[in-house]
Amino acid sequence: MSTTRPLLTQREAATACGVSRTTIRRRREAGELPGAVLDDDRGWLIPVDDLLAAGFHLNAPAPPDEKAVGDLAPAERQQDPGDADALRTELERLRHEHALALADERNARALAEAEARHLKARLDERATHIEDLQRALAALTPAPDRAALPQHTPPFPAPFVPPPAPPSPTETGETEHGPASGKRRRWWPRRD
Repeated sequence: MSTTRPLLTQREAATACGVSRTTIRRRREAGELPGAVLDDDRGWLIPVDDLLAAGFHLNAPAPPDEKAVGDLAPAERQQDPGDADALRTELERLRHEHALALADERNARALAEAEARHLKARLDERATHIEDLQRALAALTPAPDRAALPQHTPPFPAPFVPPPAPPSPTETGETEHGPASGKRRRWWPRRD
């Protein structure tokens, strides 16, 4: 195959066109890059002419691209040991954060259950108190066939009040020997 322009890997083509490797791969799989060939060492190689014919513009700014293992050439698939250590460290950090979140969730659940038990105990106490008050009210309420008790009885006897003094004979018109009309008057009050 004779081309005037070089062949680019999918990663190089994505960088040169300012798109993701996934976009280049999808276009290749859709048949829009017919000159693409698979090389054992470098992976898929795409002619620049095919990229231009598919409507890509070379040297466009590249968007951030996530690494997809299927798009990498065999040489690119090997990771840097420093990256693996960083990934392990990140994984341990995420596991630790997850364990803390689980512990917080368990603690919150235990607190909520304890609060629910406390509130249920208080409700039971109040229900018992209400039942006691209802029994006391029923005991104090007179039965329909029972005579009503007097409304008020003083706790102490009424204080002694002396009766008024009898009127003098001159006030009533009596004489020394009896009433002026000839009748004698009683000295004690009459009871009806």
